[in-house]
Amino acid sequence: MAQDNKIALLIDCDNVSHKSIEGVIDELSKYGKVNIRHAYGNWKSDNMKGWEEKLHPHAIKPIQQFAYTTGKNATDAAMIIDAMDLLYTQKIDAFALMTSDSDFTPLVMRILSNGITVYGFGEKKTPSPFVKACSQFIYTENLEAVEDEGVKVLEKGNSKKSRNELRMDTGLVKLLRTAVEQSAGEDGWSHLGRVGQYISNNTSFSPVNYGYKKLGDLIRVCDLFEIQMKNDNSVMYIRDVKK
Repeated sequence: MAQDNKIALLIDCDNVSHKSIEGVIDELSKYGKVNIRHAYGNWKSDNMKGWEEKLHPHAIKPIQQFAYTTGKNATDAAMIIDAMDLLYTQKIDAFALMTSDSDFTPLVMRILSNGITVYGFGEKKTPSPFVKACSQFIYTENLEAVEDEGVKVLEKGNSKKSRNELRMDTGLVKLLRTAVEQSAGEDGWSHLGRVGQYISNNTSFSPVNYGYKKLGDLIRVCDLFEIQMKNDNSVMYIRDVKK
């Protein structure tokens, strides 16, 4: 079962904010148990203060990396070595790399070649090659915790994209219509689960980046498809309204 999947979360603290860690772990809990949680950086640096406060509450193990040479990133090397060790010594069902650094793109490709899923989390400055290499990629700004009357709450998505905003995103529209067409049965209707599977097999798309928790929610709002609910409204089928 997916809930029993073992996930290794590796965090590049030099290149990603601590503010979204709750959201990242919450998102990963949908796919399995985050059994391994390692955070890499120079913990003697003042820049790590925000991350230090997150270690104990979230059972994250800090991995110390000194900046031996100016301009050289020891954190990158440590994460890559650790990932390869885990790949060969542990039974890991998925890796989650929390970083905004494209230098990890070859690592993602190497892990994927072993048939293992890679979830990517990074800031909106993350270079496209790393984003596209991941099985699924979510921008951490969409997962940051915010203060609401003194209480921290997760704000999943800075704002939900409106119907018009979704329909004006030509790349998104093309992706959805292609996925629905390729997943359609002989009657022209597509099971939402198969649509989602097609998308995940071909892109790093996540509805979270558009402000929605589930693909079905985004489908309803974009209003591009006819919707038919079956099995006591538990299963969604969709068909392109152009058909």
